[in-house]
This record gives sequence, structure tokens and C-alpha cells, in this order.
Amino acid sequence: MIMITGFADEISQELEEQLNVLEEEGIRYLELRGVWGTNVMKLSDSQLDLLEERLHTRGFRISSIASPLGKYGVLEDFAPQLDDMDKAIRIAKRFDVPYIRIFSYYIPQGDDLAIHRDEVMLRMKQLVSKAEAAQIHLVMENDSNLYGTSIQGCLDILQTIDSPYLRLAFDPGNFVINGEQPMAEAYPLLSSYIAYVHVKDARKEGPIFVPAGEGDSEFGSFLQALKQEGFKGFLSVEPHLHKAFPELSDKDRYLVALRALKAMLNQAGMDWN
Repeated sequence: MIMITGFADEISQELEEQLNVLEEEGIRYLELRGVWGTNVMKLSDSQLDLLEERLHTRGFRISSIASPLGKYGVLEDFAPQLDDMDKAIRIAKRFDVPYIRIFSYYIPQGDDLAIHRDEVMLRMKQLVSKAEAAQIHLVMENDSNLYGTSIQGCLDILQTIDSPYLRLAFDPGNFVINGEQPMAEAYPLLSSYIAYVHVKDARKEGPIFVPAGEGDSEFGSFLQALKQEGFKGFLSVEPHLHKAFPELSDKDRYLVALRALKAMLNQAGMDWN
């Protein structure tokens, strides 16, 4: 069965408001990127204690630690990121979280990807090695301006690292924003690596992020493909609707995105919890 989760910091920076909105919508998971105005990697021990108590009391679980690991220049010092990886693993273990979201390194503007390929792979291998030892799965997001922004960049990393502990957080909207077709081009090559989905849609014109089903990602066809494959993982709502709906509050933008996904799942005949 599909499980809906989401980046609750797009609702509010206050934990109780995040949980209230999710609870009202029947959602029991969140993807932890930030709370109380603090990135997950910067949360103090006392904040983690409070977070643990509130999630337990309210009956919520974390689907993924949405870390910024790998969202750094490929030429930046790597040692602090290894320390952050250790912290992300500790948090994931503490909260019994199955996934840590990572990225694939910014390439200097104007440089050919091939110049930095070896360094990207070296860094990714070290992150994955730590994940393997901890038995935590990393999911790499195809975000913009990274080595793994394009379909071929993602495929290169996934095939080169060749580990069951590195999988893809497939983001249809990000592919559209970067000029590639999620279904016609990305899915056939990357489907076997998809372990997690970020729910964003986008229109080529602009480009601009929009609710699921209102853009050029063929989101309905994507859901049908997941259904045929028997996908049983997380769909994580990450609206990014500030440009599409500037007049709405953060909470209302989130509800627009979440309800659009629910409607599409119902249309596809896909159960969720």
C-alpha cells in the first residue's frame, strides 16, 4: 500500500501546527527537513528529545531524514559532511527511520561533469559505505544543478555505486524543470532504482512547480506505472507552490498539493495510508 508523507516544514516551522494539519488529513508520517526554524542536521539534543516525545505522544513517525548531504560544491571540504552523515545515521536510528535523503554535489558553473566525476563517485561511495554499515538506505534526489540532475547523471551514479543502500528519490517535477520528461525518458531507465517519490509536478513554461496532475510530468501515468510495478513505498508531498499560489498561506499551499495527490490516487484506484 502507498504511504503518504511530506515535508511538513512547508506547512509551518512549528511542530504542533505541522502535526495538526497532517492529522486532520489522515497522514501519520512526515519527512523531517526542519522544525522550529532549524534544519534537521542542526537540531540540539534537547530539541531531539522534545521531538521524540511529541511524535510518540501524537502517534507520528518519520519516513525520511531530509538531510542536505551532498548539496554542497564538489570542491568543498568533505570531512564535515562525513560527520554530518554520522549524525544523520544517529537520528535515523533513534527514530527508526528507514531512509536518509541525499544529493549528488554541485558542479562548478561552466565545468563539464566529466571533470568532476571521479570526485563525485568517491564521495558518494563513502556516504554509501557508512549507510551500508548502519543498514540505512540513502535516497538520492534528482535536484537542480547537481551531478545527478539529469537522467544520465542519476543513472551513472546508481550504476557506478551499485549498492542496494543507494536508491532514487524520484522527483517528476524536478525532471520537468530541468527539461527532461519523467515518464517518456526518465522512468524507463530509472524505475528499478526508485524507492521513494517526491511529489512535485511542474510546467515547462516558466518553468514553475504546480500541484500534481496540473503540469507536464504526466503524473497520472506515473502513478499507473507505480501501481503496475506494485510500488509500496512513500509518496512525499513537497509542494514548492510559492510562485504558483503567492496569495495563499504556507498551510493552504500545502493542502492544495496534498489534496491534489489524494485526488489522483483515488482516480488511479490506489489505496494509501
